[in-house]
Amino acid sequence: MLKRRIAIGIAVTALSVNLMIGFWAYQQARAASDNKDDAYAQAALITYVMELIRQDYVDGQNLTYQDLSYGALKGMLGSLDPHSQFMNHESFRDMKSETDGQFGGLGIQIGVKDGMLTIIAPIEDTPASRAGLLPGDKIVKIEGKSTARMSTQDAVHKLRGEPGTKVTITIMRPKSGETKDHTLTRAIIPVESVKDINRRTVKSADSFPFVADKIGYVRLTQFNEPTSEELETALRRMESKGMEGLILDLRNDPGGLLVSARDVASKFLPKGQLIVYTEGRQKAQRQEYYATGKDRHPDYPMVVLVNGGSASASEIVAGALQDLKRAIVVGEPTFGKGSVQSVIELPDKSAVRLTTAKYYTPSKKVIHEKGITPDIMVPMSDDDMRKLAEQLARPPGAEVEKSEAAIQDVQLERALDVLKGIKIFAKQTKPAAKPAGTTPRKVASGK
Repeated sequence: MLKRRIAIGIAVTALSVNLMIGFWAYQQARAASDNKDDAYAQAALITYVMELIRQDYVDGQNLTYQDLSYGALKGMLGSLDPHSQFMNHESFRDMKSETDGQFGGLGIQIGVKDGMLTIIAPIEDTPASRAGLLPGDKIVKIEGKSTARMSTQDAVHKLRGEPGTKVTITIMRPKSGETKDHTLTRAIIPVESVKDINRRTVKSADSFPFVADKIGYVRLTQFNEPTSEELETALRRMESKGMEGLILDLRNDPGGLLVSARDVASKFLPKGQLIVYTEGRQKAQRQEYYATGKDRHPDYPMVVLVNGGSASASEIVAGALQDLKRAIVVGEPTFGKGSVQSVIELPDKSAVRLTTAKYYTPSKKVIHEKGITPDIMVPMSDDDMRKLAEQLARPPGAEVEKSEAAIQDVQLERALDVLKGIKIFAKQTKPAAKPAGTTPRKVASGK
């Protein structure tokens, strides 16, 4: 009998406490509308709604408080910008594995643009590039499921998998409005990032050929750890043959490591020159990145090629070289991915990815959502861009169908015209050499 009374007493006490908490939460929730910037009042509102769901939602018995709090956090972070997000333990673990050198996937960099999951750029010689996917294509479905409310990280998780497995994605091309399903086979994604005009890498080519009249050409497909070292090898090979101008092709390069962008830009800028800086609300988020002075190369004329698939690290390099008058930028406006995300691990091993700063070029131009506007605009149609991307991604020596006509690379041709013009101008303005044995003539001052 005593035990029963104790149990009833405990139950009554617990009920009373819950009622008090519920009443307090209710009162705070009512006041929350008048306390829009009061953290405690707004937290009470969330608590009140969670209790409401647990008590009255038809399937509330299947929900835990963690389910509800994770859902709230996901919505909270997702409402900020396309790059901020909440990650549960599994998603956080997958994100950390992205830094591995190789992975099974489709070979696309994705982000959110105009509220839709968007391909930033396909990586060369991957299932995505071979399928003809283009920068700017919208991924509207993955395995038949709409991506309308899908975060970038969730999409990456669904797209990656064991090499050899298949995944179907539905692509909408904005300019034409065409929607098409693509079933792609996942593969190991290559990491070689520096290629010559014949699509050969530093490892497979003993020398980088000129494209015309001692004008060198090198293409970066991404910015990873070996990029700076591989680019250094390519530049030295061309310079040893008397290179007088350089085309740095960053088209469809979705970016990568910030330190790699700094090291690439440093090759063409004096030591101590500001390349890019970040700025946020906190003083600690002001970070400045300067040219290292390591492996500095001569000030030969340069053109940087960019398009809508040039993002992040590509935009940092193009923006710095443009701002500092070190290179002329040719092509189309870049993607506009110029924000910094900080990842904060939470006590339960979940994590928050939060946009904390934005990138700025040396002249204080913001990159994020603006991109880099070329000095010389040379547009290309979607169809020509797709055909050109296929040409560029074709392995060296691959057979080409007779019916397939080579597409004219008008952007590369304009870059060549620019450098040829600079070379002609330089020769015309170069002072004539003095005949041997002559001495300067003295002129009377008239005084």
